[in-house]
Amino acid sequence: MKKLVTSTLVVTILWFVMFSPWTAPYLNFWAAMSVSGIVLMAISFIIGGIRIETKELTSSNILIGVVTAAALWGVFWLGNFLSTRWFGFAQGQINSIYEMKSGSNELIIGLLLLFVIGPAEEIFWRGYFQKSISEICDKSLKIKSETWRWLAPVLITAFIYAIVHVFSFNFMLIMAALVCGLFWGFMYRFTKSIVPLIVCHALWDVGVFILFPI
Repeated sequence: MKKLVTSTLVVTILWFVMFSPWTAPYLNFWAAMSVSGIVLMAISFIIGGIRIETKELTSSNILIGVVTAAALWGVFWLGNFLSTRWFGFAQGQINSIYEMKSGSNELIIGLLLLFVIGPAEEIFWRGYFQKSISEICDKSLKIKSETWRWLAPVLITAFIYAIVHVFSFNFMLIMAALVCGLFWGFMYRFTKSIVPLIVCHALWDVGVFILFPI
């Protein structure tokens, strides 16, 4: 539990530095995000003892990742369509998210998203964090309800994943993080493998930010 609390504090500080209006203007966001990703992977592998088994690197897991990335892009297309019609502030906040890549080389951003940022977030948030919460629910809290034993880790992880984005003061970004957190959380619960999540997250990142921006 202590390791998990410490890890959460580290992530909170990293996300504050990257997104807060008091620190973000002085940073190159993509460099900061990549460094944060490396820190997340270090925490996951060294502290969390996370291992990616070669047996998980199957064609079916990769295909699941590709298909779900396309599905998640569709969810966001629909969300964008509805939110920009329901909320007057939505378009401006969405535009501000895309402004983060302004002045940067899109090829470099795409490579960082594909090979560093996307994989790092899944290795940490689902492979380490959600898995750790699940173990706490099973062993320490001894939740009796079978449903709540697997649902609680998904909800808690998604909530915290969204909350650390609060420093952006961007409602659309926070909601996007919540939707993604729930999507990937449920996906991890049912696939029981980190590989399709890494593929999904990395491809979705590149799709939504670079190839097919919404």
